[in-house]
Amino acid sequence: MKWSRSLRNEKGFTLVEIAIVLIIIGLILGATVKGGDLIQSAKQKKFYNSFVKQWELTVLNYYDRTGGVLGDGIVNGGVNATTNGVFDNINSAAEWTAVENRLRAVGLEIPTTNTTNSYQFTFKGKQSGARTITVNLYSLNATSGGGGGGGVTVANNALYMTNMPTDLAIATDRIVDGVANGQDGTFRQYTDANDWPDITAAAVVNTMYIMDVP
Repeated sequence: MKWSRSLRNEKGFTLVEIAIVLIIIGLILGATVKGGDLIQSAKQKKFYNSFVKQWELTVLNYYDRTGGVLGDGIVNGGVNATTNGVFDNINSAAEWTAVENRLRAVGLEIPTTNTTNSYQFTFKGKQSGARTITVNLYSLNATSGGGGGGGVTVANNALYMTNMPTDLAIATDRIVDGVANGQDGTFRQYTDANDWPDITAAAVVNTMYIMDVP
């Protein structure tokens, strides 16, 4: 009899208690996922502010100080003998060294990044993993008015960025243009014939940030 009474006195969890525990677990998991998204968003904004924006300001400051376009002609750290207001497609370590030397010569700061090269930035995308993005000073065709194939293509001085994680490109577009549209705006996919792809289909993309210089 004593043994039977002891069993009857033992209590288990009620359905209400189990439900409360499950709700708490769900809230914790939801907060963890949301927190991860917030951290990634902060990293994306840091990339824009500390890399893209810094190179934009450097190009504009050089123009304001000298009246020349950075990377346009040897006199501006470029590779061509003459200047024409167009980037000389700066895309190698030696060419970037010449650009950096020109910035030092006129008293401008060289942007610093999370790599040893001022023209590269390493970022870990959700689908791509860690990738090193390289910026180049290029003259690129972009469709006027956006829309990819609709309209006339116009040459623009642009920060041409290669090997950029697609989720970072989409986020940067939203920061720059207020809407993620890979075919339109100041920041877009290169080429701009198509909108941003699904990150599961294309882990990285090439992009262009159109410069308002000269």
